[in-house]
Amino acid sequence: MIYKIDQVNWREGFPVMPEVTVEVNNTAEELLLRYRVKGEQLRAVTTEDQGPVWEDSCVEFFCQVPGEAYYYNFECNCIGAMVASRRKGRADDVQPFAAEEMARIGRKCSFPRVAFEERDGVFEWQVELEIPLDLIFRNRKPDFPQTLKANFYKCADKTKKPHFLSWQPIPLPKPDFHCPQFFGEITLE
Repeated sequence: MIYKIDQVNWREGFPVMPEVTVEVNNTAEELLLRYRVKGEQLRAVTTEDQGPVWEDSCVEFFCQVPGEAYYYNFECNCIGAMVASRRKGRADDVQPFAAEEMARIGRKCSFPRVAFEERDGVFEWQVELEIPLDLIFRNRKPDFPQTLKANFYKCADKTKKPHFLSWQPIPLPKPDFHCPQFFGEITLE
């Protein structure tokens, strides 16, 4: 399934809208996400996992197993540096993934993992993530649920043209992706 990440929730302050899609597939073991982005500005300053990747040209996937209190955030910049955690809210009971868990997440990016300051122009790039399902569906193998509550995002907080796009609308007064109450539903096959 291909989803468009085209909700400009805070148009007045952040009107920039790059073209962004995410293709979602899964195997019995992994969730496969392929982001395609076309837009102005490109930034990749963060090279280490669990660093501020959202300040760079970044794509994100937040999900929650239906009925559970925790949700998961997977945020990856255009060179493959990533943030991942289990949490109840932006700052509530945040449990960052351990280095061993981070190493299990496959990442293929259009650019090598080498930092660069912001570049002007129009850029097309991809990020592919292979997320082991057991990182999300902890203690549930082999009977993973068929659905996930989720939202997909594109952001670039520290570029000359910051933007905050989502798949599902977020009716809040200022940018905030940590709001599972606005997640949609995706189906696993």
